[in-house]
Amino acid sequence: MSKYRFLPIILLLTGMGTLNAQSVETGFLNRSLVLDGVEHRYQVYVPANYTADVDWPVTLFLHGAGERGDDGLKQTQVGLGRAIRLDAASWQTLAVFPQVPSGESWQGVAGEVAMAALDATLDEFSTDDDRVYLTGLSLGGNGTWYLGHHHTERFAAMVAVCGFLDLGERFPSFLSGGGDSFAALASDLSDTPVWIVHGDADVVVPVEQSQQMAAALEAAGAEVHYTELPGVNHNSWDAAYADKELISWLFAQARE
Repeated sequence: MSKYRFLPIILLLTGMGTLNAQSVETGFLNRSLVLDGVEHRYQVYVPANYTADVDWPVTLFLHGAGERGDDGLKQTQVGLGRAIRLDAASWQTLAVFPQVPSGESWQGVAGEVAMAALDATLDEFSTDDDRVYLTGLSLGGNGTWYLGHHHTERFAAMVAVCGFLDLGERFPSFLSGGGDSFAALASDLSDTPVWIVHGDADVVVPVEQSQQMAAALEAAGAEVHYTELPGVNHNSWDAAYADKELISWLFAQARE
């Protein structure tokens, strides 16, 4: 037997190894970062057709109160993560899923972690800095207003689902100084396109929170779209993240 009989097989295996080394893992990926000595777990969604030859949009998703914890997983099961699993073809974006610790909100350390996770994703993958989007639901809707306020220059567009700004003693506004919090926030966000979704039968977060925010944004001259879902209670996120018109609008936005 010739000593060269197995050479093609060896070359084939070597080639396969090279291909595997060049491939990129896709789907929902476990990631973590350390901030001030504390490890924080998060997830990054990478589309199955991801390629480094394209600069991809990136969507930062902020979950609601029910997904708080430290497992780094629950935040992908409600809202945007579920929508991606049901219709990945419509969500042609990298998506970042940070998580708020139990009993906390997006204001403070969790918000810092969210932005750090976003930056880590922008560094790791081939991305378009001018097409970075921010969205969240319920507690994450409040976080959308909060991070949008503090990092206005970072986002090409925002989608706030059943969010709130000021629930009085239950959850006061993060804007100090008194006066009209809605008008003050709208002034800060007047150059950022925004889409707001809320159910008119919401018993957890009053729909008036979104109505007032939409009216303030319109008065400030912002590009604002407002969708009020008749007869829908707190879960307005399933409808929001399945709305093809909203999705198309979102990915058409680019920072100037």
